[in-house]
Amino acid sequence: MINKKLLITVIVAIVLLQPVFAQQVTKTGTTAAKFLNIGIGPRANAMGGAFSSIANDATAMYWNPAGIANLTEFQTVFTYTKMFADINVNFIGIVIPAGSLGNVGISVTALNIADMEVTTEYFPEGTGEKFSAGSYAFALSYGKFITEDFSVGVNVKYIRENIFNSSADGIGFDIGTIFKTPFYGIRFASSISNYGTKMQIKGEDLLIRHDPDPQRNGNNATIDAYYSTDQFELPLRLQVGISRDFQIMDQHRLTLAVDATHPNDNNQWVNVGGELSLFNDLISIRGGYKTLFLKDTQEGLTLGAGIKYDGLKFFKIAVDYSFQKLKYLDNMHSFGVMLSF
Repeated sequence: MINKKLLITVIVAIVLLQPVFAQQVTKTGTTAAKFLNIGIGPRANAMGGAFSSIANDATAMYWNPAGIANLTEFQTVFTYTKMFADINVNFIGIVIPAGSLGNVGISVTALNIADMEVTTEYFPEGTGEKFSAGSYAFALSYGKFITEDFSVGVNVKYIRENIFNSSADGIGFDIGTIFKTPFYGIRFASSISNYGTKMQIKGEDLLIRHDPDPQRNGNNATIDAYYSTDQFELPLRLQVGISRDFQIMDQHRLTLAVDATHPNDNNQWVNVGGELSLFNDLISIRGGYKTLFLKDTQEGLTLGAGIKYDGLKFFKIAVDYSFQKLKYLDNMHSFGVMLSF
């Protein structure tokens, strides 16, 4: 029996580390809606994004929708991530438990960019007009336990990106599973994110005056026409992960996790992370490392901490922070507040 358990553990480890031996030509920059790959929530981000098998709070709507099946009370979350170049990402979501019917969640992700000057060939310093750009995802989530140890979940997302007077729309789907194995309390998870339609930019900014036959005299040389842009796929991502809790005395817990990611627009990589929870989750200290084994990666060390207080009469509150180191750009900072009631 022990040998069988060890064999299965080794097989899982080999699957997770397969990206080390499978580097191929990268397809970076070939997908739309890249904001969908920005990690949501300071807890998960502080653990290096190794969260697919841990996901047990409202941010599971991003990492693995099967995780929302764990919730037995209403939970709402708001997170803010400050990135480089005045870019920030906000996420707000709520999970509603429905007993044996499963749990339902609703979430909104918004990437916002500060207003920018409109420049032209004749006004390189700016025309005095400003324009904005943004990316948004509106998701409906569902998660349910199929057995006592196995849960599944799905997201349906409407995705929109806009810049000035042009925009692109798409529909995406996520599906995930979490299985608490009988082997030493190890959890195993798998998820597929952002499977859906292609996106194509359209809008007034693509309107031009066109001469369909410049070699012919007397024809209409000022026909209104639109540039036809290419269609781009969503950033499809396959993720598998394992994690395990280690109880330290009665009030403390250590969680270790490993995730392997296979995207459609880059080579594979591995994320690792850990969480040390003290005094029955009152204080948590977290750390991790992102994109191990990925060549030319810009990401790396992640750190964070959180505090949870459930002594209030009507609700529980958790406040979290994470730091993500970037190689060349400004480091990223995430903040989050979670309420349970």
